[in-house]
Amino acid sequence: MGNIVWLASYPKSGNTWLRAFIYNLIENPSRPGKLADLPAWFEEESKPRWFEAYAGGRELSELSFDELMALRPQVHQDIANSRLRGSVFTKTHNMFGQHNGVPLHNVTVMAGAIYIVRNPLDIVFSLADHFGISIDEAIDFMANEETGTPTNEENVAGYMGSWSTHVASWTVQPHPSIVVLRYEDMKDKPLKAFQSVANLLGMGSDRKRVKKAIQFSDFRVLKKQEMSAGFVEKSPNSKAFFRKGIKNQWVDQLSDDQIACIVERHREQMQHFRYIPPKFR
Repeated sequence: MGNIVWLASYPKSGNTWLRAFIYNLIENPSRPGKLADLPAWFEEESKPRWFEAYAGGRELSELSFDELMALRPQVHQDIANSRLRGSVFTKTHNMFGQHNGVPLHNVTVMAGAIYIVRNPLDIVFSLADHFGISIDEAIDFMANEETGTPTNEENVAGYMGSWSTHVASWTVQPHPSIVVLRYEDMKDKPLKAFQSVANLLGMGSDRKRVKKAIQFSDFRVLKKQEMSAGFVEKSPNSKAFFRKGIKNQWVDQLSDDQIACIVERHREQMQHFRYIPPKFR
């Protein structure tokens, strides 16, 4: 059994919120942990430093998409080896599957995963803001089976697929130790939702500690921290990383045609996670 615990999600679904909770749960600080500490405390499988040793002296931008995908199993082995003891909490936005027959996640070094799913009707707003695109372009982006992210100074290219493909790949239980969270339950039923995370980590018996970690990672706390000190993961296209953190913003901001388009493209997974508005069922 491996030691990597994947913190997985489609982009803009609550991954940073989850990391803030885990950090506060494990570190158990007397005051909310700093956002600035998250990048160093957690690993990200897309960071260039993991790939550079296998580039053969070339710039990573010179490697093809297929070449970068093929390096994933070795990179994940290296991430696992980077910690001699304990779990390695590692962020990923890749789907749980294969590319050209090569697994996008090395299951031989995997201890488990926590996957967050969020209503695509709400994701489109954060996605559009993050990438600097329109809502309609974000809707198309989420439906594209070839969707990925490019290689740049901060990250190596990744492969997501459509929102539906991404969600299905992680939630059909391809591994026995995967906890699936709905973003909406993290907001409406935080104790129940985050308790399942604490249970996976073997820390669920200390309810007081779990409640404190929930309080310290509250969206309002995170947003206040970003406003005062910034956050390195903020996109240059956005005014802030933490925007509104609310659910159902689509009700007043998406047209019926836009809603129908999203539901048509993602009906199966939206139905499974209770996201389809009554009017469109």
